[in-house]
Amino acid sequence: MELGAALDLIAAVPDFPEPGVLFRDLSPLFGSAAAFATVVDALGDTLAQDVDLLAAVEARGFLLAAALGYARGLGVALVRKPGKLPSVDGRIDYELEYGTETLELPSATVRQGQRVAVIDDVLATGGTAAAACALLHKVGAVVSGVSVVLEIDGLGGRARQPGVPVHALRMV
Repeated sequence: MELGAALDLIAAVPDFPEPGVLFRDLSPLFGSAAAFATVVDALGDTLAQDVDLLAAVEARGFLLAAALGYARGLGVALVRKPGKLPSVDGRIDYELEYGTETLELPSATVRQGQRVAVIDDVLATGGTAAAACALLHKVGAVVSGVSVVLEIDGLGGRARQPGVPVHALRMV
């Protein structure tokens, strides 16, 4: 399947999770084996050659990073919402397009000096990616890049990742 056709499966859902937000739903893409494989392969092409580990951002980043990690022989650190981890190396609060959230990094998953790529589905305001990068830096990791399926233009997400390469398969 061509990458463009795979990305065309992403649905735009108005007024979710609240009025005024246009949510990008990757569920139809995930439901197509061919589209999912195409997107995972394309995300793999965005990774630096010397990446040691993937940091998957909850929740859709888990799906992408798990498949990508398997395909590339890389481990995956799960960056989670609060209350889901028994032991935490770091915690950070950040702003979303439509509110605030918190992310936590599990203990003993990221080593100092590891080169880590952050994987998520959508880059909007950039708060989630910036928070994930900050958590990784806090434990001494080197963030090699942020890779997403979709970047929403005009919300400034890329600008909130100074010094970190950002790779998006499509900008809308």
